[in-house]
Amino acid sequence: MVAVRDASETYCPDPAVTERQCATIRQAKVDKDTVGGIVEAHGFGCPMGIGSSMDWRDKLDSRIGAAVLGIQAFKAVEIGMGRDCAALPGSKVHDPIYYDAAQRGTSTLGFVRSSNNAGGTEGGMTNGQPVVVRGTMKPIATLLRGLPSIDLNTKKADESQYERSDVCAVSAASVVMENAVAFEIARAFSDKFGGDSVTEMGTNYDTFLKMARSLPLEPPEMTIA
Repeated sequence: MVAVRDASETYCPDPAVTERQCATIRQAKVDKDTVGGIVEAHGFGCPMGIGSSMDWRDKLDSRIGAAVLGIQAFKAVEIGMGRDCAALPGSKVHDPIYYDAAQRGTSTLGFVRSSNNAGGTEGGMTNGQPVVVRGTMKPIATLLRGLPSIDLNTKKADESQYERSDVCAVSAASVVMENAVAFEIARAFSDKFGGDSVTEMGTNYDTFLKMARSLPLEPPEMTIA
């Protein structure tokens, strides 16, 4: 899938969609216009529990949302089903949990879902499913034909001047968003498992997995001196 995406002129893993996207961009150039689009990024193999349910500043979905909206010209961000949740009842939105012992060795620890409408996050933390993020990039503001504007000195109507720009920058922006999402996931991972070295971080992560696979854990015995 990655190889197919990388071979696409628009960085899209579907060749048929790539053709339609290219046709839209070419027509926009003929029309002296610009086009925007939607970028989707997936994060695979994320363990459960990175992020926070305690502080809004540390919620993974909050951090990802801020990172995506911080990209130039991005105007919206969705995680999982996103805004479509508003039109459906809970029975069509929430992701039922079931246990599959065959997947005990994966990041899900065997606790898998029949759907991933939440986009891999719940309560501000990862739930073991792929993290799915979509960002909306608006069309580039500089048009070949210009736009109605005003002269700031005279306050009279004027026409904006054309400056060199692309017709569509969505494919280039998708690389930025992919890395912005990956960075926030990596940052949250480091917050939870971090140490003074990558080796220590790996040891902490392995210990976490060992404990999680040992559920239910007995509470430690308390002794009073």
